[in-house]
Amino acid sequence: MKNLTLLLVFFTCFGFSQDKENEKEQLLAAKKSNDLIYEANELMDDNNFISAEKEYRKAISKQPSSVAGTYNLGNSYFKEGNYEEALYRQQQAAKNATEKSQKHKAFHNIGNILMKNKQCKDAVEAYKNALRNDPTDDETRYNLGLAKECAEQQKDDQPDENQDKDKDKQDENKDQDNQDKDNKDQDNKENKDDQGDQDKKEGDDKKDEDKPTDEKEDKNQEQKPQPGKLSPQQIKNLLEAMNNQEQKVQEKMNADKQKGVKVQTEKDW
Repeated sequence: MKNLTLLLVFFTCFGFSQDKENEKEQLLAAKKSNDLIYEANELMDDNNFISAEKEYRKAISKQPSSVAGTYNLGNSYFKEGNYEEALYRQQQAAKNATEKSQKHKAFHNIGNILMKNKQCKDAVEAYKNALRNDPTDDETRYNLGLAKECAEQQKDDQPDENQDKDKDKQDENKDQDNQDKDNKDQDNKENKDDQGDQDKKEGDDKKDEDKPTDEKEDKNQEQKPQPGKLSPQQIKNLLEAMNNQEQKVQEKMNADKQKGVKVQTEKDW
């Protein structure tokens, strides 16, 4: 029982000693961070932003929850015109702040950065948060009034932007309609040309149909003689041969009549 009591006392003392050690380390880190911030402030006063930024970052790495480090670094970025980094650091300061005065200053600066970025509506909310932490600050109240006017102006300008978008859309639709019309006219022209070619072809075919039958047959026969049939030239030659033969027979009959002999004739074709 006594041994257990001694163990409890030992662990209690050990734990207390460990807490004291951690607290001591935190105090040293805070002191080191503050020293670095002081050096950075001096550098900023000398307009040496690059070296100051380096010291601020060292201070924040020593004590990430440092409000002074992030707040002052944010102010440095703001002076250099780097509003994106300035906003990020001021938001860090507002998040880490535990005192109302710290929150008030951080939100006030956030509002100023948002106004620089023409984000008037968001700036109104930032200034309101600043006044919630310090309602007596007349500068913040004045800036809030300016932010409200800016936000109202932007709200009034919004319909004009919508009208521009609608006009652009109408112009786009008009261009599309004109393109569709041109395509339609082109299609009609092509269809008309195709119809004209078709009508011409049909007219030529009709002309062939209107030609005399003999002429068409002669043309077809001349172009494509059919097997087993005589060509027109062959028929002509045959008729001439028959006529010549008949003439010879007639001459012979006449000669026989003169002689008084009757002759029986037959066609040999």
